[in-house]
Amino acid sequence: MSSKPKIAVVGCGYWGPNLIRNFNSLAECHVARVCDMSEDRLRHMKGLYPQVETTTDFKSIVEDDSIDAVAIATPIRTHYPLAKQCLEAGKHVFVEKPLAAAVSECRDLVDLAEQKNRTLMVGHTFVYTPEVRFMRDMIASGELGEIYYIATQRLNLGLFQKDINVAWDLAPHDLSIILYILKDKPIAVNCQGKAHVMPGLEDITTMSLDFSGGTFATINSSWLDPNKVRKMTIVASKGMLVYDDIQPIEKIKIYDKRVEVPPHYDTFAEFQYSYHYGDMRAPYIRQYEPLKKECQHFLDCMTSHEHSESGGLEGMQVVQILEAASESLSQGGARVEIAVQ
Repeated sequence: MSSKPKIAVVGCGYWGPNLIRNFNSLAECHVARVCDMSEDRLRHMKGLYPQVETTTDFKSIVEDDSIDAVAIATPIRTHYPLAKQCLEAGKHVFVEKPLAAAVSECRDLVDLAEQKNRTLMVGHTFVYTPEVRFMRDMIASGELGEIYYIATQRLNLGLFQKDINVAWDLAPHDLSIILYILKDKPIAVNCQGKAHVMPGLEDITTMSLDFSGGTFATINSSWLDPNKVRKMTIVASKGMLVYDDIQPIEKIKIYDKRVEVPPHYDTFAEFQYSYHYGDMRAPYIRQYEPLKKECQHFLDCMTSHEHSESGGLEGMQVVQILEAASESLSQGGARVEIAVQ
């Protein structure tokens, strides 16, 4: 690979332009070509980036040996076939979340990337936010103590998808965060939901996860809420933390609150909980653009051949949970075991 790899971006709809902008801002690479089925979208991209070639022919990207890597931001049903063609052609591949529509597809992509010695990375952008990295470090340090449960809310009015339900659309964000900060694997999932607008396509879901280490997590996702909510609450033995991504500043607040159980008691009358109410603090966290950091990480992994922090295996784990959640939904919310991959 040359010192300045050439990148192609496939998909110029909702998220693709953000990838183009961030890759274009990095001196270490060159955005050589963008691809979309819409001529109007391509004209718009050409107006923003006159130096970038545009095409409606995906095959021309696959067959162009000068293109080192491809970033894919297309509907989920196309992720697997497009990524597979790129990997087979010896290109590094970045795929927006979720990695694919099935665990079997993810496994095929992971194996193919390994065989070709190419980087396969999925767009779990929140893993690269300073707040999520702060939470990961805080949990790893033991400052919060034992993590009892994590509750997340990712709610808004729209954007409705036509081929996937709200769990597949919104929950990957929260799943990727939880898996990253806990460094633990879920063993079972329950999921309930309802389809109010489009028959057979749930627009609100609630997912519950049991982890091998004892932590419990709930993920509430909705396309039918009047307010945009992006909140995660972590309740632990030594304190509590709230991450509110909507807030412009002080996105993380740490509460010195907890419930303490007496270590020794002889009778039930002696058993009394102790409620600790301490201060709240909002730590200063230096800001940067997470997507730019994610794009830079992709380039670094291409060069170093190190495993990405949101690589194919991490992408497959999220899809595995989503598959199990879909099975639970079809069974009215029944508990579905998650096999170890």
